[in-house]
Amino acid sequence: MWRDSFRLQIFCLLMAVLAIVVLVHNFFQVEHLDDDTVSGSSWITENNVQHSLSQTAKTTRKPYCGYKQQTLSKREQAEQESLLAAIQWPKPPSRKIAFVQSTDPARSDFMIVKPSGFFKVGDQLEVLVRMKDFQGKLKQYGGDYLQARIHSPLLKAGATGRIVDCRNGLYKVFFTLLWPGEVKVSVSLVHPSEAIQVLLRLREERPDRVYFKSSFKSGRYSETTECNVCLPGDLPVCNFTDLYTGEPWFCYKPRKLSCASRINHAKGGYQKGLLTQEESLFFQSDVNIKRPILSSGPDSVIVKPKAFTESSNTDRAEDPTVSPSGYYYEDEWRSRTHWIHHFNKSDDITKCLQGKVIHLFGDSTIRQWFEYLTAFVPDLVEFNLGSPKNVGPFMSVDLKHNILLKFRCHGPPIRFSTVFSSELRYIANELNGIVGGRNTVIAITIWSHFSTFPVEVYIRRLRNIRRSIIQLLDRSPKTLIVIRTANVQELGPEVSLFNSDWYSFQLDSVMRKMFSGIAVHFVDAWEMSLAHYLPHNLHPKEVIVKNQIDAFLSYVCPLQT
Repeated sequence: MWRDSFRLQIFCLLMAVLAIVVLVHNFFQVEHLDDDTVSGSSWITENNVQHSLSQTAKTTRKPYCGYKQQTLSKREQAEQESLLAAIQWPKPPSRKIAFVQSTDPARSDFMIVKPSGFFKVGDQLEVLVRMKDFQGKLKQYGGDYLQARIHSPLLKAGATGRIVDCRNGLYKVFFTLLWPGEVKVSVSLVHPSEAIQVLLRLREERPDRVYFKSSFKSGRYSETTECNVCLPGDLPVCNFTDLYTGEPWFCYKPRKLSCASRINHAKGGYQKGLLTQEESLFFQSDVNIKRPILSSGPDSVIVKPKAFTESSNTDRAEDPTVSPSGYYYEDEWRSRTHWIHHFNKSDDITKCLQGKVIHLFGDSTIRQWFEYLTAFVPDLVEFNLGSPKNVGPFMSVDLKHNILLKFRCHGPPIRFSTVFSSELRYIANELNGIVGGRNTVIAITIWSHFSTFPVEVYIRRLRNIRRSIIQLLDRSPKTLIVIRTANVQELGPEVSLFNSDWYSFQLDSVMRKMFSGIAVHFVDAWEMSLAHYLPHNLHPKEVIVKNQIDAFLSYVCPLQT
């Protein structure tokens, strides 16, 4: 009987151990059972978010990238390959070029072809740029990123030039002479070709160099985890991929909270230590970032007037690839693609916008339009929605003239301070919810926050927006849609790695090609910021914003010709 009792005790003990094992297993399953969960990596609590984020960035495991998972039709694949081919950049002959063999803007120079020739308004001016290294030797390959403009300071006039890379260390710049008087030429090296290769590497290999975060909260308990299009690792992540557009977005899953408890989105920060010591030499503010290239001879020409009518100077046929698309004269932008009316009085703007609903979608550069219009038009009063400062959404109303002005930021990735999860909207989805019509005006800009990602991510976003625009115009063809392009900005060693003008230039080129041939209009913020005499700024000064608004409103209320 003692033996039977002992056997019974052993049996009960084994059953108890088995029960504990099952219980632990079930608890583990419940903890990780979430419809929004897929494979990912680490978790981060609110108290150690910065420490854990920096640790995560050092992982070398293969990242999970949503943009690599998309399935494209043959037509979409062909377009994507064509776009990527169009922005391919010339490479140096060797992957490793010594700093002393890289481009030195101080030793490089330019010369005006036929500087003493007879020039009149409408003529072409050709400039030859010769690039040299720090040893004074002529470069034998291309790939430098240059910016060029002509200007007349006393007239507050300016226009951009078209640059051709001969791929042998020589560059040709072509300007259209658009006003009479003394016209000066300015050429700058934005980045040497050797730096461009570093930027290319970072774009493909380090899309995590700007990281994001989200807070998850239930009652008094909260956790914060890292988010991005690409997350390295193999532990659970929350899948916030948009159900309608398929836009990918992921956050590491909180340790104790569900994915559904996410309450906000915010910029986490910028990764450090991205460059080797040798690479960092290619990014020096006073050496090779946005440095002027001087002329080896005369740097200006005299342009004579030409007897012509305004209409003979341009056919006013809108084309996003026309170069230059316009020019400044007496600090006012004169477009070569459409007639511009300068709205110098608030009453003129009120009359133009009366009875209309204006939707502004995008980043902080189009939020400047909202701020300018609200400040300049007295009857347009901002309605307090309780939104975070500089984030939105924002709304201004003029009840007397029946005007509604709205701003909403685009969906992630977006480097704003804090955006409530409920306000994270994709432009394509917002467009699908707009009825449209002759009194509906839509302006869109989207570029700056995509500069750290492979171009495929940007192409996908534009493809979704374009599809929604085409559908909106199909059901409401009288809806007015305007695209604001990218703009140039001030650059330093750090900013260059995240928001270089070269990144913006590439994205802007893709955008113009993807929206070419569609019934949308363009405000060329790129040329309007590059051609102006003011220093480059991510958020252009008011005089430039005012000219952007004039161009925008000239589409809303076109001049009768």
